[in-house]
Amino acid sequence: MTEEGKTSQIRFRTIIEMLGKPKEHVEKTLSLYIDKIKEDGNIIVLNEDYAELKQQENMWSTFVELEIVVKDISILIGFCIDYMPSSVEIVKPEQLAFNNRELSNFLNDLQAKLHNLDMIVKQLKAQNDFLKRNMNVSLKNTVSIMLSIKGALSLKELAKLSGINEKEAGALLNGMIKEERIKKEEDKYILILKKNVKEQN
Repeated sequence: MTEEGKTSQIRFRTIIEMLGKPKEHVEKTLSLYIDKIKEDGNIIVLNEDYAELKQQENMWSTFVELEIVVKDISILIGFCIDYMPSSVEIVKPEQLAFNNRELSNFLNDLQAKLHNLDMIVKQLKAQNDFLKRNMNVSLKNTVSIMLSIKGALSLKELAKLSGINEKEAGALLNGMIKEERIKKEEDKYILILKKNVKEQN
């Protein structure tokens, strides 16, 4: 930073929120999360003020207000990306000044963190898509097995036996009809048995 920006470190207040269940898990998870922040060598936690847990329907919520000191703006931005606080209020200094080289370095650091986040999101999406495809195949196989045993079942019966709601079961069954794996007669679904035909010379 410039000489003006070096006059003081950056001191800020921030709030970290936590929502989940059961109550004990929320308390423990928030405590471990704050411990992780304290272990970060670039962050100095001056104060921490925990709020009481509150019940929201069947979930529990709480938050902690932290007062933190970091040496520069890049670490502050890194904190925001890495720890996802719900709010940040800079206490000191009142003004921050940069020259063009410092601003370029800061923006490049920010871009690197954003690219890393983008890569993580894409990896999670790919994993999620893979799990959805596998689940879809498993459910179709489950439906086929149930119909081969029972002969014919209604939407309500198939939804109950497969463990999914009727709307999702209906979409799955419509897909299987298009694939010509099952057919619908009145309100019942029936498995289409495909016979292997061997060519005879």
